[in-house]
Amino acid sequence: MASNHLKIHLQTFRSTNPSTPTPLPVTKILFQSLSFPSQQYHQHQSHVSFFPQHFPRKRKFSPPLLQSSLSSSSTPPTSKEEAILQAKTCISTTLEKPLNNPKLSTGKLKKQKQPKFRVEIPVIDDSPASLSQLAFDVFGDIPIRRKGFPVKILILWPNPTLTEAAIKTFEPHSSNHVQHMDISSITNESTRILNSCAVAIFLAPETSQLAVMATVTDSLCPKPVVIFNPKWAFEDESSLGGLSGFVGSFEVIYSFMGLEVRGILSKRKGMVFKCVKDGVLSGERWSVLVEEEGELKVVSRFRERPAIGEVENVLYNLMAINSPITKSAQFLRGLLSNVTGKR
Repeated sequence: MASNHLKIHLQTFRSTNPSTPTPLPVTKILFQSLSFPSQQYHQHQSHVSFFPQHFPRKRKFSPPLLQSSLSSSSTPPTSKEEAILQAKTCISTTLEKPLNNPKLSTGKLKKQKQPKFRVEIPVIDDSPASLSQLAFDVFGDIPIRRKGFPVKILILWPNPTLTEAAIKTFEPHSSNHVQHMDISSITNESTRILNSCAVAIFLAPETSQLAVMATVTDSLCPKPVVIFNPKWAFEDESSLGGLSGFVGSFEVIYSFMGLEVRGILSKRKGMVFKCVKDGVLSGERWSVLVEEEGELKVVSRFRERPAIGEVENVLYNLMAINSPITKSAQFLRGLLSNVTGKR
């Protein structure tokens, strides 16, 4: 069983912004039991962190039925189980429409757009046992259906070790609708396997496999394809050359990254979060949430995925406004105005 608690792993960012009067640490924290490799960005004296051990929201999580709509999609998860449930529901509701569109599924539309999505649950433990269990938790009983019947899902793994681990994890549960394959083993003879699936999932792919992924995606068109927990960072995508366009063609439908904002005398928790609600792609924005009075509240929204520098600026400004030094300066400035009569 997955743990209910979020455990801490830090990524440190140091700001180079000389105009920031007081260094404000902000740190990245991830799920202990779920995968991204640790990275450090050394810049000035502040840090931004991603996933505190416990989130500040004053509510207890009771898992709703998976078939229910994503009524909580605007609310970040407070546990690993809730993150998996949100991601699972988001995937199934988003895929429902294209899978049940007869023209799209048969390729009869002349100018059809292949459904391509991306899902990110930040994790630290990328061991074969952990990743295969995560895959089972999300796809083992995911309610993706076409005309009322479960569809066949093909999970493409980055190496044979992960493929074998996944087969062992899924095997005792008779998940016949999920098939596993090592992406490096794909040849011209793999056409039958690719054709038999309704949805393909690239799970924990690496940048070295992007060219193969692009070829497989084209061969599957117009079938939906999902990238789940890519091993590269968003900041690296601009340096992928000709494959940047391919990566950018996948729309993020679920993603979050926890934050811990460290000021001089205090620290606050927060999150960068996006979740497509009820499977409707309607330009959902990326939200930056920060703890205020024990609850996470939205402090900024972005149309496009924010770079870490943009998130830092939002958090630095927020912390500066609320810092004792800034408040004292504002008080003295107000007092001076009262004495001199100037505004």
